[in-house]
Amino acid sequence: MKRDPAQFDFFAKAVFPSRSASERLDLDRFRGNLKRAMARAIRECAYDRPTIAARMAQYLRLSSISKGALDAYTAESKTSHDISLVRFKAFVRATGANWLWDVIVSDDGLLLLEGDEARLAEIARVQQQQRALAAELKTLTATPVTIKRRGL
Repeated sequence: MKRDPAQFDFFAKAVFPSRSASERLDLDRFRGNLKRAMARAIRECAYDRPTIAARMAQYLRLSSISKGALDAYTAESKTSHDISLVRFKAFVRATGANWLWDVIVSDDGLLLLEGDEARLAEIARVQQQQRALAAELKTLTATPVTIKRRGL
């Protein structure tokens, strides 16, 4: 049975959700969300904390990053230990958790597209333009064109 396109599915989840920017900047909430997300990235990572710290140090061309520093970046109680953007990039690479970038931009109403997803969005934009042009053409052709021939 084919589903009616006008009927909504209560259980369907949008792959690319529409977002709008938060009214105000709540840094404490953002900090907590980021630290929890980073802790989740560590739990889901194939590497343990010391290995992640070593991989980060390698990306940053440092001799080492301590496991304690990594713990401070993910501890919600350590409000004075925010990760820098450069170190965050190394953390994302070290854990392979590219989805963390979406956590960073979501409060601003932005959505992270990875790889070919951007091309998919461009395809949808072009299709939308095609529909608008087709509607305009339909309006123009709805009224017959009368041509007056001169000199015949």
